[in-house]
Amino acid sequence: MAVYTDVSDEALQEFLADFAIGSLVAFRGIAEGVENSNFQLRTTEGDYILTLYEKRVNARELPWFLGLMQHLAREGVTCPQPVADRQGITLKTLAGRPAAITTFLPGVWPRTVRLEHCRPLGRALAQLHAAGRSYAPERPNALGPQAWAPLLQSCANGADAVQPGLQAELEQALAHIVPAWPGHGQNAPLPRGQIHADLFPDNVFFLHNTLSGLIDFYFACTDYLAFDVAICLNAWCFQPDGAFNVTFARQLLLGYEDVRVLEDVERAAMPVLAQGAAMRFLLTRLYDWINTPADALVTPKNPLDYLRRLRFHLATQSVGGYGL
Repeated sequence: MAVYTDVSDEALQEFLADFAIGSLVAFRGIAEGVENSNFQLRTTEGDYILTLYEKRVNARELPWFLGLMQHLAREGVTCPQPVADRQGITLKTLAGRPAAITTFLPGVWPRTVRLEHCRPLGRALAQLHAAGRSYAPERPNALGPQAWAPLLQSCANGADAVQPGLQAELEQALAHIVPAWPGHGQNAPLPRGQIHADLFPDNVFFLHNTLSGLIDFYFACTDYLAFDVAICLNAWCFQPDGAFNVTFARQLLLGYEDVRVLEDVERAAMPVLAQGAAMRFLLTRLYDWINTPADALVTPKNPLDYLRRLRFHLATQSVGGYGL
């Protein structure tokens, strides 16, 4: 359950009085998500999402996220739009937390990824990257390669309890990935821009078999565009049994190249980018697995799912392993 902060009826009514979105009809918590408290809000004017930003989100960065969503929508990307109050303010305070109302997107996310999802996803990701080129403010990726060794070190007391030998295996993998990372040492950097950085299936909506929108931009940042592609390869192209589906990957990449053709340096870097993407999610899941209290409302995700993916990518030598 992704509701960490309760909102009283009285506080909600006072909050909504600042907005010209009609009167309250219904209000309920949303189970999906792990970072913030999310609520579905229905008023006489329509449906909205109310988000309370919890402590893991830096409140000073929220204007960047909200501004990015506004910019992407102006450029044709279907994503939630921050709703301004009567004074033109989109970021406010509710129940002691920064809070914002955004528009509601119709559709459902795919509980089971199918082949027909992959090419539209690739196109949507490339369209996001193209639209983000004209959004000038930058936000460094706080969970990029510079964060991985400290994050692994913070898990040192619990990693081997999750799986014997896990700490040493991840240290060895990092010793391979970081020196090979684009822009590190003599390695050439890659094209950069605004990336989603968390485009998992539960952040992509489909309606009548058509991709209807992208949500949850609160890990978005400025980084290598191809790193976003690698994140999607990890999130969309592995079967429940851990096997890599190269057909899904090929369709995802072809969809991306329908809009933006990957440069040769991006193709060459895809294995190490995919390794890094697997490492990033493995480490944050490992940290949560070790540190989430047993009575917490959120069930942490198993980090070992990403260990299997990391091993696959470490054994992949070229972009050909992903279907191109």
